[in-house]
Amino acid sequence: MALSTSATAEIVKTHQRAPQDTGSPEVQIALLSTRISYLTEHLKKHPNDKLSGFGLSILVSKRRRLLRYLKTTNLQAYRELILKLGIRG
Repeated sequence: MALSTSATAEIVKTHQRAPQDTGSPEVQIALLSTRISYLTEHLKKHPNDKLSGFGLSILVSKRRRLLRYLKTTNLQAYRELILKLGIRG
């Protein structure tokens, strides 16, 4: 699923560090989390869709790597982000 331009802009606006920031780890993780939640719901309805399941595992791995990077570089931003997104149990 490709996010609509308006949905992407809204996510970027809520998670950006500066007014022109679109590529910070926080923004990337938020965008990935949105796509992950969409694919999770899709796979609940269509459990035999193996290709989407493979894509989901790739997105989860990418988000995990970005979270690990953010945790090592900026622990406070990491903690705020996981609370805001409601990830990590």
